[in-house]
Amino acid sequence: MTTSTPEQDLPGAELVPVDCTVNGRAVHLEVPPHRTLMDALRYQLGLTGTKTCCAEGECGACTVLVDGEAVNSCLMLAAEGEGHEILTIEGLGADEPDGMSDLQHAFLTAGAVQCGFCIPGQVMAAEHLLRTHDALDTLDEEAVREGLSGNLCRCAGYQRIVAAVLQTAESRRQP
Repeated sequence: MTTSTPEQDLPGAELVPVDCTVNGRAVHLEVPPHRTLMDALRYQLGLTGTKTCCAEGECGACTVLVDGEAVNSCLMLAAEGEGHEILTIEGLGADEPDGMSDLQHAFLTAGAVQCGFCIPGQVMAAEHLLRTHDALDTLDEEAVREGLSGNLCRCAGYQRIVAAVLQTAESRRQP
């Protein structure tokens, strides 16, 4: 899919109404049928933490959670978001006093943020892994690498990314 901004919309073009929840907030959008969720999040809602990179579902930089499932938002049409709950990197730690989740803190502590471009997608994919893995006490390096295999880091900072996820799994295991 290609990216499209509201400035590229043709005057009088058909728009599709979309009602969904984004980061816990009810949202109403009017989108062209071809607009991706990634573009709607970035250009219509101003949630630029969701990155545009390959726009082909290859790199994972645009990963968001839709009803708790990790999704490449460049491959999902915005209209398909109707009635769904969407969580972006901006909403992940929004309820925390400092606005960051334990996983986001772990990425900083482990030095996993290098250039930073892929990190929002990495964090969202890791959050999905942490929420859906059968048992956090069995989550190991191999499982983390497999769980994040759809997310590419051009800086090759995988060791620290894996360490951050394992650190978070360990802290979430604590009673």
